Amino acid sequence: MSTRTIAILLSFVMYTACQPSGADQQGQEKNDVNKEATVDTLRYPQETHLKNLRQLTFGGDNAEAYWSFSGQQLSFQATNESWGTECDQIYYMPVAGFSGEQPPLVSTGKGRTTCAYFMPGDKSILYASTHLGSEACPEVPRSVQGKYVWPIYADFDIFVADLDGKITKQLTDSPGYDAEATVSPDGKKIVFTSTRSGDLELWTMDIDGSNLQQVTNELGYDGGAFFSPDSKKLVFRASRPQTEEEVDLYKSLLAENVVQPTNMEVFVCNTDGSDMQQVTRLGKANWAPYFHPSGERILFASNHHTDSGRQFNIFSIKLDGSGLEQITFDDTFDAFPIFSPDGSKIAFSSNRNNGDTRDTNVFVADWVE
Repeated sequence: MSTRTIAILLSFVMYTACQPSGADQQGQEKNDVNKEATVDTLRYPQETHLKNLRQLTFGGDNAEAYWSFSGQQLSFQATNESWGTECDQIYYMPVAGFSGEQPPLVSTGKGRTTCAYFMPGDKSILYASTHLGSEACPEVPRSVQGKYVWPIYADFDIFVADLDGKITKQLTDSPGYDAEATVSPDGKKIVFTSTRSGDLELWTMDIDGSNLQQVTNELGYDGGAFFSPDSKKLVFRASRPQTEEEVDLYKSLLAENVVQPTNMEVFVCNTDGSDMQQVTRLGKANWAPYFHPSGERILFASNHHTDSGRQFNIFSIKLDGSGLEQITFDDTFDAFPIFSPDGSKIAFSSNRNNGDTRDTNVFVADWVE
């Protein structure tokens, strides 16, 4: 994830990994056995909004699984030594009938990639990659100035590739970070995070890369944005340094192409940046937000409910900040909740059922109101 990759997040909760290592042999053998797990044995009793929970990947670090427009496939990023991927690369897989086999590779296999999203028509996938800067996996800084950090790779640019992996278009080519791109449900717009204005801000562009518009302009890291079901709003997570000390630290870290992910809250606004509202005021890390199909609630990942900050679960909240509800109850990590286009299913990434390894896998379930 770039900064949204699970690899980095797992490091934040202190058990490795939005850089990842593949499963060890013993862990892989355990996962092979776990493939036989039947559907709702994977669901905790408190998870009443989930039904028929099914595991799609087995082994490695798999995250940020996003639905195709048809709702029949998921794009995702993965690090898996058994697939020959040393750092995150982009894949896609069918939702029905998939049982963990190696899926088709969409990215080049070079550099590091993040945030794959199907383009309208489901014939191509957009993603960010560092491969033009270097074909090697970039180093992952863990600590800068004594602070835990996420890398902001200046080599990230946004590309479109067909399902055979052929790059058909490069959408960004400005110096600095361009990544975290997602597509509006109406197929007309792309939102992404960029440093082109000197800070990590949200930008939109038309589906062909034209008509660039800056959305946010307040100091702090704005990222991980998604459109509302009607394509009129954006939900995203942001850091907002307030004190002079916080501002100075943020600027000095950004100058070294890193940020701290330890204090983030969820915001919503119109696609032009108007009517900006802070949704969560929970403290700690609140991130990976996504609109509920109604457009009236948001699902997001958070560690606010634990003193240690080492446990992430998925929560639901209304746009006005009321009605907070816990959705998942894994004792380690659940994040990246994404609804299918028809709202009937939800995909997310989790450490559950990983045979006590460090693996993160993609799960899908029917959504129950």
